[in-house]
Amino acid sequence: MSIVILRGPDYQHAGAPTRVPDAVRARLAESAADAGKTIALRSCRSEAELVEGLSGLRSSGVELLLFDPGACAPASERLRRALEALETPYIEVHDDDMDAPEPSLASSGDACLARVHGYAAQSYTLALAIALEHLGCAECGHDVHVGT
Repeated sequence: MSIVILRGPDYQHAGAPTRVPDAVRARLAESAADAGKTIALRSCRSEAELVEGLSGLRSSGVELLLFDPGACAPASERLRRALEALETPYIEVHDDDMDAPEPSLASSGDACLARVHGYAAQSYTLALAIALEHLGCAECGHDVHVGT
């Protein structure tokens, strides 16, 4: 598995996993496939499940993580420690579709490549473009270029 999207619980529905619209998931999967990568999505219901998901990345062969803390931002000490222990590079993603932007995590460790804020699918599209560029797929068929 190349890229994992790990999402925290939803702000409006505590205890419910956040939902990524099917059309957005399909577009992300298509962009990753065009670059020769696979993508998987895991939505978590709680901070404990989110920390468990981070811990499980070590043994799963994930190349890059798109991490949306959802309602777990700002990060607790437990979540902050899990991120600092993470060896997998990640991009912190915030889909700021609320009245105020989601806060970035206070401490991100060396594995954090970037922080992306946007509206709904926009944030994931941009984060995936950055991820594919980082993985050496800048010219692999996706139409968003970040950087130079």
